[in-house]
Amino acid sequence: MPEKRFPIRAGQALTLMLLGLALAGCSGGDFGRTREDFRNDDMHRWMGAEVTGSVGLGPSQFQLTDYERRLRDQAYPLIEPPHSRPAWKSVFGDYKPLPSPWRQGAPAFDRSTYGRMLIDEPHRSDSSRYAQLIDDVRDDITRFEPFFSTAIKVFDLDRKRNASLAYVSDLSPRERADAIARMEENTMIVQWVQQCLERRISSYRWALERLVIRAPDNMAAEADRLINELAAQTANPPVAVQPVIGHALSVRG
Repeated sequence: MPEKRFPIRAGQALTLMLLGLALAGCSGGDFGRTREDFRNDDMHRWMGAEVTGSVGLGPSQFQLTDYERRLRDQAYPLIEPPHSRPAWKSVFGDYKPLPSPWRQGAPAFDRSTYGRMLIDEPHRSDSSRYAQLIDDVRDDITRFEPFFSTAIKVFDLDRKRNASLAYVSDLSPRERADAIARMEENTMIVQWVQQCLERRISSYRWALERLVIRAPDNMAAEADRLINELAAQTANPPVAVQPVIGHALSVRG
């Protein structure tokens, strides 16, 4: 019998093409990891060079460990000011390097910036402004424990790294300098996050105070409770950070 052929319509052809592209995107790498995972593995490596370079120190040439990479990935959402870029850029991962708070000429901190954005941007209602504030503070609280849990692991390994320097045979000056630079990077990244958390708390308080006088709402009590919770966590971090020698800078914004 002659083989029957069924015409493929334009819509079906488009579906098949998209399916083929999706399957192709899953190939060519470790199972379960997309190409984006590989491309972005060290997407926040710049943070170490930024913090040390901003105070005149050299960056480490060592590759990042898994925990060091995670520390930088978890730090970025806490150092990037809330809603500082359009939503579509957040979706497509358009991250950009940020100046460390120790860099000369870095933009001065303005605690009113977040609140003015919250008040000036169109919202369905004043309740939605309170809801946005609550969500932003809650997001920071959610990020707090994972970041500092990673910091504890990084500092524990750095202590072991530092102790090992005296026992490594034929340790070159370059290797010693890279090891010390990496430990300085890790310390200053945690200090950077602590400073940004304190600044965010100050910004959240400014925003809540303005919302209360502009549009009183019972939601203000929940926002105030969450801000106080974040402030208490920030004032008592689970890891003590010793300032890099010669750069004991205040984390107050």
